[in-house]
Amino acid sequence: MAYSIMLDAGHGGAKDPGAVYEGRQEKDDNLKLVLAIGEILSDRGLDVEYTRTTDVYETPYEKAMKANNAGVDLFVSIHRNSFPVDNEVEGVESLVYDLSGLKYEMAQNINEQLEGVGFVNLGVKARPNLVVLKRTKMPAVLVEVGFINSDTDNQLFDDNFQDIAQAIADGILDTLESNGLIQEEKVPVYRVQVGLFRNQRYANRLLNELLEQEYPAYIDRSGPYHRVYVGEFDNLNDAVQMERRLKRAGYQTLIVQ
Repeated sequence: MAYSIMLDAGHGGAKDPGAVYEGRQEKDDNLKLVLAIGEILSDRGLDVEYTRTTDVYETPYEKAMKANNAGVDLFVSIHRNSFPVDNEVEGVESLVYDLSGLKYEMAQNINEQLEGVGFVNLGVKARPNLVVLKRTKMPAVLVEVGFINSDTDNQLFDDNFQDIAQAIADGILDTLESNGLIQEEKVPVYRVQVGLFRNQRYANRLLNELLEQEYPAYIDRSGPYHRVYVGEFDNLNDAVQMERRLKRAGYQTLIVQ
């Protein structure tokens, strides 16, 4: 069974826009970001559910109960922060019920990933009285993705939106992988095979010929045969282009993974 997560876009509906700055409403940023994160996690194989996918209002208690009733493994709530004085504070911080366990590790990893995007890392704080952290029965993290009344953070949010979504998803996935809760994604590697020999001398001869033409060639001697390869590609199209180039040069080729 796939690992399951419920993503919560903080606030929502006409009743609760969240923090507002120069017409910008927190609820909108939260929802847009949650949907982008969810797409990344879903593509990675997680079972993703949402507290909301449209502009509707639910109380924090209703959101916590929705997660509990769904029986998900993890709850992550996305927010934007605010400060009484505009453009006084900037950065990201994450909130957890207490500073222990998987949730704390995940919050730290998310912050570090967002710091890599350019945000100031304000750390992880315990907020045991927040309903979505207190009432949820699974590990829960609330991420404050920059201050909505900081022009610096808003520019980071807008200019690096997809990188931010990826950073939060990576913080989640890295934590789950390091704790053995999901398998690490295996990136396929494609190589172009140009020769297969029992005799090492023939393999070396072909290798030298390819290297003289500045092909990235090498020999795999791990099996009973000496396999002459050119390149290692994580993109199939790149491998195909190299194969075509070698064929035009007169070599017999085969793409292997």
